[in-house]
Amino acid sequence: MVKLAKSSGATIRGHNVLWDDAKFQPNWVPGLSSNDLWAAANKRVDSVVGRYRGQLIHWDVVNENLHWNFLESKLGWNASNNFYQRANKVDGRMTPFLNEYSTIEDSTDGASSPSKYLQRIWDMRKNGYHGPLGIGAQGHFTNANLPYARSALDQLASAKLPIWITELDVKPGSNQASYLEQILWELHSHWAVQGIIMWAAWTPQGCYTMCLTDGNFKNLATGDVVDKVIYKWTHAANTPATTDSNGFFETSLYHGEYEVKVNHPKGDNFSNLKQINLVPNEKARDVYRFTINV
Repeated sequence: MVKLAKSSGATIRGHNVLWDDAKFQPNWVPGLSSNDLWAAANKRVDSVVGRYRGQLIHWDVVNENLHWNFLESKLGWNASNNFYQRANKVDGRMTPFLNEYSTIEDSTDGASSPSKYLQRIWDMRKNGYHGPLGIGAQGHFTNANLPYARSALDQLASAKLPIWITELDVKPGSNQASYLEQILWELHSHWAVQGIIMWAAWTPQGCYTMCLTDGNFKNLATGDVVDKVIYKWTHAANTPATTDSNGFFETSLYHGEYEVKVNHPKGDNFSNLKQINLVPNEKARDVYRFTINV
């Protein structure tokens, strides 16, 4: 799978090394002694993170450890910190992520509210983990509560860590596609969000929650939404424009990578193709200079 993704130029993040929910443990794990569980969990970190060392940009190291505490109940309150330290040591090029649900979707689940998420980050720092860290907000939406999502992201952004939407879907219903479009625009527009991953796997047995295609791989309404917004994001700068008399041109673009070429109005002379990368930043006002030799 990794070879296939890399051959297509896809960026890969890992989900997940360990899961803190007791009901998702292999059936042989709950009966292990503390020492044996430490050994098994450390072996898991070394094995899976080491196998793909240098090939993945992220790992969700301990999944959903705000909601659940299986590892902590067996190994002590600082167990997760140990696994983040270990994963970072095994592959220092990837970013270890926390990953939680019900943080940006709505305010009904206090276990993983933005304030609780920030507290977990501060606790990790206070208790010895000072390595790289990312914020994973899963994004399993029922409704499009955009003001709450924006406020939650603003709070999470105060940690000054990379934020990714890691499992975006919208529950089935007559407004599913409409909500998805609104949510995609809201999340993409937030300066602190660095990436969005759709949670839209299809199987012959049907969808988990949200599919983008039917069983014949024909787009559903949700798939049309995703195609539309990606087209708009990637073609935002396709309209030709002209500089002013001083050679300046100013525009507003979605964050991302662009190729820019400037033509001289008289003749065929043009600048070299230049790639620019617009990074999400609410205060960014970058100026790029292009030279044409006439």
